[in-house]
Amino acid sequence: MYSLDINFLKDRPNFQKNTEKKPKSSLKPGNLTPVFIGVGIGVLFPAFAGTGWWLLQAKNAELEQLIAQLEEESKSLDAQIGSINKIREETNKVKGETQSLVAVFDQIRAWSAMLQDLRDRIPASVQIENVRQTPPAAPVEGQPPPNPAGGMAITGLARSFNDVNDFLLILQQSRFFKANEAKIVSAELVDAPIKNSPPQGVAIKPPQIVRYNIQTSLSDVPASELVRELEQKGTVGLVARIRSLQQTGVIQK
Repeated sequence: MYSLDINFLKDRPNFQKNTEKKPKSSLKPGNLTPVFIGVGIGVLFPAFAGTGWWLLQAKNAELEQLIAQLEEESKSLDAQIGSINKIREETNKVKGETQSLVAVFDQIRAWSAMLQDLRDRIPASVQIENVRQTPPAAPVEGQPPPNPAGGMAITGLARSFNDVNDFLLILQQSRFFKANEAKIVSAELVDAPIKNSPPQGVAIKPPQIVRYNIQTSLSDVPASELVRELEQKGTVGLVARIRSLQQTGVIQK
């Protein structure tokens, strides 16, 4: 006889839900594009990063080489600047010495030329008894510094006061003296000196003449600007030295 095995569990709803197979998910070929894009980005990004790092390293090496070259050039320029400064100091020293030499020549007062100028200018009615140099005046606060060349005092005899005034005016025209500082300090009538004694017992009244004292300041015009006057008065040595300095360019003509 045949027996029937009936399983009533299969007929239960819960058992049927659990035993149902889940459908398998299928992936279409078109859906792989995002995957490829992600893989490509993952590969390219490190490649770009590596290339950038390599370029950065190459640029750094180039900059370091350029910096080293600039530092070497800077050292060379510093050495050249030091040499130039040294030459400049030596040049300034030579210029200072040259200017001192020029100042010495320009401050020379040729007394022979000034005395010859006085002999050429003095009127026939005026005599000079004494000529002496006077020191510079003491400086006064609030006023311009005095003439460092000093001055000259001239004393002598003249036939009249007009002759003394004429001598002063002629003296003011000389470039060896300062015209605005020439003045008559004193002028008075005195008896003219008698060279020959009169006969015994004869009284002779000497004529009246003027004893004068004129003071003037020496000109502060540099000697290099008085070459023509110095040459005319026979100061040959000083003129030759000044012209030699002018030829070398130390003194401007």
